[in-house]
Amino acid sequence: MKLVSYLKDETDQLAFLVNNFLYDCDLIHPELPGNMNMFLQFWEDMFPLAQQINAAIVEGRIGKEKGINLQNIQLLAPIPFPSSCRDGYAFRQHVAAARRNRKVPMIPEFDQYPIFYFTNHHSIQGPGEIRCMPDHFNKLDFELEAAIVICKTGRNITAEEADNYIGGLMIMNDMSARTLQMEEMLLNLGPAKGKDFSTVIGPCLVTLDELQPFEVACKENHIGKNWNLKMKCWVNGKQVSEGNVADMDWTFAEIIERCSYGATVFPGDVIGSGTVGTGCFLELNGTGKLNDANYTEQWLQAGDTVEMEIDGIGKITNTIVKEENDFSILAKKKK
Repeated sequence: MKLVSYLKDETDQLAFLVNNFLYDCDLIHPELPGNMNMFLQFWEDMFPLAQQINAAIVEGRIGKEKGINLQNIQLLAPIPFPSSCRDGYAFRQHVAAARRNRKVPMIPEFDQYPIFYFTNHHSIQGPGEIRCMPDHFNKLDFELEAAIVICKTGRNITAEEADNYIGGLMIMNDMSARTLQMEEMLLNLGPAKGKDFSTVIGPCLVTLDELQPFEVACKENHIGKNWNLKMKCWVNGKQVSEGNVADMDWTFAEIIERCSYGATVFPGDVIGSGTVGTGCFLELNGTGKLNDANYTEQWLQAGDTVEMEIDGIGKITNTIVKEENDFSILAKKKK
């Protein structure tokens, strides 16, 4: 089933998404919660009931007169208020290409264990405007990813059992201000200001039962579910990226295992896959310049439209907007 959050009476409303119509969960059945956070907190009780209601909508036993046309509402991130947000590094193709473009060897540690970093969960957003400051436009980039949300509390979860903690899949766009990112990472503390201004997820949360027809074997010597789902990105209507969730080397199950080692994961924790191969301008520009010394770099500009699509999940659209503020932290660097 597909679940969305949208703006209703100035608050987030949880709804089923069926054939471009929304059906408010709490209005369709009084035992279902009206927001995603509550739904995730009581997932094991709510999920079977939600499956029954969703089936009734799909089969026409609950009619469109109970629904709202998707075109008439403002979608939010499916998880509007995540309890945390981590982003992984699961696609070997992307990592290898980025290192090749920098003329450095592939790092062997990539194949030894999955990694992730924490980003700003308060900057999670859905479709619509992405507001950027002047320094963000210094090599502003998209990152085409998939993401999951944790649906029950766990600690020291093994990869063999970790898929049971996945509530569903979403599209993720881990927006990146590359100049800020590269400067601060010289100090070996990881990305911060280069990443904390916007992370897009959406347009809906697709539960794993609906994705079962797309399941494929994970890579050799890995553990966990994987899905044959094409991933694409367009900038201003021109396709710039294509990959597949099935190309993940490290599975979400393995990433959860590492996240939960000695630490508790909670319902509402969002975890991204990391960038798919060809999934950002940083990689595309590097490959272009490697093959052609006269290659012209491309970065996102104010007014650009970014569209991302994953099979079985949907498409999410964002527009880059310049904030009316000329303040620059890059200009404040000490000499």
